[in-house]
Amino acid sequence: MRNQQQVVVVRRAEHADIGGLVACSSALFAEDAGTRDPSINIDWPRQRGAERFAAGIDDPNRLLLVADCDGEVVGHLVGVLGEASEMKPVKVATLVSMYVQPRFRRSQTGGRLVAEFCGWAKDLGAEAAEVTAYSSNADAIRFYERNGFARQSVTLQTSL
Repeated sequence: MRNQQQVVVVRRAEHADIGGLVACSSALFAEDAGTRDPSINIDWPRQRGAERFAAGIDDPNRLLLVADCDGEVVGHLVGVLGEASEMKPVKVATLVSMYVQPRFRRSQTGGRLVAEFCGWAKDLGAEAAEVTAYSSNADAIRFYERNGFARQSVTLQTSL
């Protein structure tokens, strides 16, 4: 069943959402990094996520959003604002992680999360926003490109 009748609200995360944030982050790690990067500890969200999310909710330079459907966290976005430096004299907002449960994909939930993130970043004086995706995750890359991001650099890695 499609969730077209269900209302998804995008809002700032609260401490009561930490369990849902951990669940979404765990799903993201298992679905994305867990299938693409053997060096990632896919248990990290369950081991350390709650404390990281709790600290992020109270940090003015971090944005934690949830997609809430009838009290259930069905998606999340974490963003951080970086300060300008002498080497890179612009403020850049980084979209650190984002996940939407598969049953809520293709319903504009992800786009709404990204739009809220970009608005937050602009309001705080960021001049650019960036996100990193695995090169093998073509769906994520297409999603971010549809939402205004463009390819800028490629990271190459080798096992030692």
